[in-house]
Formats: sequence, structure tokens, C-alpha cells
Amino acid sequence: MRSVLVADDDGLSREFMAEALRAAGHHVIEADTGRQACSLFEEHNPDLVISDLRMPDGDGLKVLESIKSANPEVPVILVTAFGSVETAVQAMRDGAEDFIMKPISVEQIDLVLGRLSERESLRRENKVLKAQIQQDTKTEKDCVGASTLWTECTSLADRVARTKATVLIRGESGSGKEVIAERIHGMSDRQGGPLIRTNCAVLQDSLLSSELFGHERGAFTGAFARKEGRFELANGGTLFLDEIGEIPPEVQAKLLRVLESGEFERVGGKETIKVDVRVVCATNRNLEEMIANDQFREDLFYRLNVLPIEVPSLRSRPEDIPLLAMHFLNRFSREYGSPAKHFSSASMSNMQTYSWPGNVRELAKVVQRSVLLSASESVSIDPLGKSVTHVAAGPLDTVGQSIADMERDLILGTLRATGGKKTEAAAILGVTARTLSNKIRLYRDRGELPADCRL
Repeated sequence: MRSVLVADDDGLSREFMAEALRAAGHHVIEADTGRQACSLFEEHNPDLVISDLRMPDGDGLKVLESIKSANPEVPVILVTAFGSVETAVQAMRDGAEDFIMKPISVEQIDLVLGRLSERESLRRENKVLKAQIQQDTKTEKDCVGASTLWTECTSLADRVARTKATVLIRGESGSGKEVIAERIHGMSDRQGGPLIRTNCAVLQDSLLSSELFGHERGAFTGAFARKEGRFELANGGTLFLDEIGEIPPEVQAKLLRVLESGEFERVGGKETIKVDVRVVCATNRNLEEMIANDQFREDLFYRLNVLPIEVPSLRSRPEDIPLLAMHFLNRFSREYGSPAKHFSSASMSNMQTYSWPGNVRELAKVVQRSVLLSASESVSIDPLGKSVTHVAAGPLDTVGQSIADMERDLILGTLRATGGKKTEAAAILGVTARTLSNKIRLYRDRGELPADCRL
């Protein structure tokens, strides 16, 4: 059911459209002037606007402009008895969804609404794809390992994937919890649906409800348009909630309700939305301890902990380190267009004797930096220094350089290797994007950027 605003100064025409829409199950709001239409739109925030092109106090193009300025997502259909190709083209350019001629028939209304539903379905699919692309790791999956602990973990994930129950993945930071979540989705009957990822730790408490459940226009300062939340985007698929132990109590209550009923309301909204979403959660926190300290709801814990999976740390499966290291070496060599590389004779021993407190994520970053900095085919790794220990003389030769010069060359070299992608370069260097931007600005002000640098 839609909420439809119908604006037409012709009472008979307006009533006909309103009755046809009501008969189709829609809620209708009526306006007889352009000014009233804009006012009612502000008050009711309808899902669709159907406006006459010519009204006593202005034309439908001005109504269209006003509505699109307030909420670009709301479709507007213009109606006229004085249509022309030029007017239709102008209306479409200005953002009209469709353009139909009077006298209107029920069949025309059904046809227009049918086309609108098809377009909205395509837009929703596009939103899901964009969300997946934005959240994707941009690399192949890292489900690599042959140790008994890792094999048992992945085997359990495969069995769990065939169920519909909520899953709680536990383990240290960087151990591979997201990889297991991706495996569960990929092995489930929802694999054709979206996998939407949300890191609860990086969102402010005030924004988390909006991100998960969406919001209506005007729900809070800055909410200029209706926004679908992660639960709506994940409908028919899987929602992965990472760092579930970081969510505040008020959001815990809303999450519990969705898990129990599949229903929720957007922030600032009254409409109850029902979704079909499988929830997979992950945490590195001790939730039982948090329950004892009144930081986590016990009923939510039992709802999440239906099928628990423990991901082993990297230090507990040292036999997987060579496999993972070679996997990352090959991946980053391909990604940066480097010739095939291999580890030096001492590197594997160094890596297997290191404790890897950052787990697989730390190993990946160490190998990534080493691939970027190594000027030869042989890559040497010192995990304690998290960098190569031997770099061939050349562009990265550090003899005679000051620390500031070395830092500048490392930053610019990393930016060149990533094709100028600042966010990616910042992650490799272990600094924030803001810090990297400040360094680039400093080098630019000093005239220290190469002539061919386009940063």
C-alpha cells in the first residue's frame, strides 16, 4: 500500500483518480492547488505524488521542483489535458517519473503504477549492490587453512549455513570472523540474496538505529530524505553485524524485537516493516561478563547464541601461517601489478615464531607492506618491525636520508602503488586518511611533490 498525494484543481478528475487509487488499496491525500500540494507533502511525506500540470496558482513543474528539492526519492507523475512532447521531455528532465494525458482511465493508472513498481524494484536491487560493493573487502576471500582447528571451524560453519537460525561468531580481532560469516552466507540457501555488512563499533550510538532500521525524512537534524536501513537492504539475504557487543542498550531492545518478530519501524516512522533476514553476528567481547555488568541484555544473548562458532586465533594454528602468507603474497603481487615474488629463506621462520597478536589481519598487512616496499623478487619479513628488512638500493634506498625524507618517500611510494587511492594507502601505512591528507598538503606547500604528482 502506498500513500499517494493527488493534486488537481479539477474536482471530478481528482476524485476519479483518488477513488481508483483507493480501490487499489492505497491511502490518498487530496489537494486542489499547487500551494496546498506542497504544504500537504511537507505534512504527510507521501510515497508518491500525482499532480496536474496546470493549476490556478502555478504549474505542476513547480510542484515537481518543490517536491524533488524536499525529497528526491519520492516519484512524481504529472497529468495534463494540454500535453506536448516538449512539456513531457522537460518534465522528465526535471525528474518526473511519468507523464500521462487526460482523460485518465483506470487502466492508465494501473499501467503507470505497474511501471513505477518495476523501476522501484530495480532501484532497490541497485541499492543492495551498491551497499555490497561499498562494504566489500575488494579482495578474494581469505578462507585459507588446513589445520585441525581451522578445518573444524569451517566444517561447523558449513553445517550451520544450511539452517535458518541466528549465528554468533566469536574470536579475537582479526582472526577471520567476517570470513566465516561470508562462508555461511555463501553456503546457505540465501546465497542469491544480499549479504549486508555492518560494523557496529564504528557507528555513533545516535546513528546506529538509523543505519540498522532506516529513518523517515525529518526524523532528526540532517534527515532530509527517507532512508532504508540495513535490515531492509538485507531482505531475503543475510545481515552481518560485526562487533555486536558495542551496541547501546536502546538498540539492543530494537534488535531483540526484530529477531523475535521480523518487524520494526524506521526512526521517526509509524509504519511497521516486516523483513525476512538471517542475522549473523560477531564479537571479540566476553558477552557473559557484559551481562553480569548489565551492559548486554541476557535475553538478546540467548537469541543470538543459538548456533555459536569459535574462530581460532592465528597463534593457535601456526601450521596455517605459510599457507596464508603465500595466499596474501600472491594476491597483493597481482593487485599491485608486481612480478611474481617469493619469501626469503628466513621469512617463514620469522613468521612462524611470531605470536601475531593482530591475527590474520596483521599478517595480511605485513605481507602487503612488504610487497609494496620490496624492490626484488625476494620478500623479507620481520614481523616485529612489520616491514621488510632488506630493500634493494634504488628509489627506496634510505642511505643518507633524514627520517622526514624517508617518511615522505614511503608515503609517496605507497600512494603511487595504490594508484593515488588515499584511503587504501592510509590503511597500508597504518594512519588515518586525515593524517595522510595533512601530510600531502604539507608536501604540496613545501613544493616537495614531484612534478607529475596529481594528488
